[in-house]
Amino acid sequence: MTYTTETFTQSDICAATTDLETLRHKLLNLFCQLAYQEGDFVLSSGQSSSYYINGKQVTLHPQGALAIGRIILSLLPRDTQAVAGLTLGADPIVSAVSVVSAYENRPIPALIIRKEAKGHGTKAYIEGPNLPTGAKVIVLEDVVTTGQSAMKAVERLRDAGYTVDTVISLVDRLQGGSEFYQSVGLNFQAVFTIKDIQERYRELGN
Repeated sequence: MTYTTETFTQSDICAATTDLETLRHKLLNLFCQLAYQEGDFVLSSGQSSSYYINGKQVTLHPQGALAIGRIILSLLPRDTQAVAGLTLGADPIVSAVSVVSAYENRPIPALIIRKEAKGHGTKAYIEGPNLPTGAKVIVLEDVVTTGQSAMKAVERLRDAGYTVDTVISLVDRLQGGSEFYQSVGLNFQAVFTIKDIQERYRELGN
């Protein structure tokens, strides 16, 4: 589906008044309309798949980003000191959450984790504000398959001295990611599972 600003109306997406359950329903529709495709695909994990979710079609959508920011902010533990994620998929998510947090008087900074160290200057893996040692950081992801992608962010953050015990994803493909996080002692939560998206996709007549 081609991008349209009419996917949500202004009243649908009002950050101050739309309840989270309605917002979640609207976001699910947006994933079905813009991000979910069926066909033959090879994933970043190397696995073959009969469907693909291009999360950036939603996370970079203005109303989608706002909905994501509000929904994920509501899931964060009260003692969260920052959100972070591995570039590129998590970049718009952590940014959206951070911006929304300021509007809701709960300012939470965002960190971006590079896949490779910067080749100049500080040569850092982590971009964003410097936090106190031991600061609690929640890792965000767009789509989880095996869980390995977000785990790279967890490891970089821990190497930097931060505390990380939770990963939150927009979508869980139900292909082992949740079990992997459990095996390494991480809490995991997803806004949607692939079943949620596929069921709604069918309901919408696709």
